[in-house]
Amino acid sequence: MALNLEDKKALVAEVAEVAAVAQSIVAAEYRGLTVGQMTELRAKARAQGVYLRVVKNTLARRALAGTTFEQVGPKLKGPLVLAFSKDDPGAAARLVKDFAKANEKLTATLVSLGGQVLAAEELDKVASLPTREQALSMLLGVIKAPIQKFVATLAEPPAKLARTLAAVRDQKQAA
Repeated sequence: MALNLEDKKALVAEVAEVAAVAQSIVAAEYRGLTVGQMTELRAKARAQGVYLRVVKNTLARRALAGTTFEQVGPKLKGPLVLAFSKDDPGAAARLVKDFAKANEKLTATLVSLGGQVLAAEELDKVASLPTREQALSMLLGVIKAPIQKFVATLAEPPAKLARTLAAVRDQKQAA
């Protein structure tokens, strides 16, 4: 269904608003997917907090102008679905990667993260980025490690003394 000028302006404004706060974007060619498969992809995207939209490339270029994803515009070619990660930078990449495993018709064409446009081969690297909770737990582990080692070092001399006394006691009882 063709969009009139007002609908196009609203669509560009909506995509521009999402792109302004998004952390990453994945463009994937969806040629050959059925309506049911696209509906399934959209449902998974909603569940994972990914904004998914099929937009004409000219409208997408206008929407991405002035955002950190402006370099993506010239590389948009063919029928593409755009997936924006709002909170987790790897969410859109994980969504496209997982869905493409079951549906080979969906192929990633580009990934953009932090203002850099990456090739489709980089999708796995972006998809393997930790979530916020995983990153925080890794940071906590790094912060906690020196303190844990320090406490273990302080506790070792008394523990060694206790083990030595126990060995001497056991030796005297055996004799």
